[in-house]
Amino acid sequence: MDSRDIALLKLRPEIPNAKVTSIMSEEEYFQNKTIRPIAKLQNELLVEVFKHYVQKHKNVFYDLSVEKRIDYIENAIHKDMKFRNSLKGIIIGQFTIEEHRKYVTNSSALNKRMMRIVKERIKQNIQLLEFHFAS
Repeated sequence: MDSRDIALLKLRPEIPNAKVTSIMSEEEYFQNKTIRPIAKLQNELLVEVFKHYVQKHKNVFYDLSVEKRIDYIENAIHKDMKFRNSLKGIIIGQFTIEEHRKYVTNSSALNKRMMRIVKERIKQNIQLLEFHFAS
C-alpha cells in the first residue's frame, strides 16, 4: 500500500454502527467499510457543494417547504447527471487504489448505494441549508 492510500485511510472517521461482518454481501461490506466513512469525512464538502448547486439554480430551494426541499434534494441527485457525477467524484476521489479496483467491478450497484448515502447526508443537514446560513 502506498503512502497516499495510508494517508487516506488514516483520515477516515470510524462509524461504530456501520457493521462489517463476514456474512454480508460484498456491496454491503464495501458500503460500510468504505463509502460510509468517506461520506462522513466529506460531509461538510457535500453540504457546501449542494449549497452551490442551489445558488446556481436561483435559490428556489429556500422558498420550498421541508417536504418539497427533500423532494428537491432527491430530484437534484437523481436527475441532474452532471451534479450526480460531481458528488460521485467527491466520494470516489477518496478511494484507495484497491478500493477503486473493487468499485469498478460492480460500480452500478455501488453507485446506487453511494448516492443513497449522499442523499441521506444532505437531508440530515437540511437545517444547515437555510438561506441565512448558506450565504
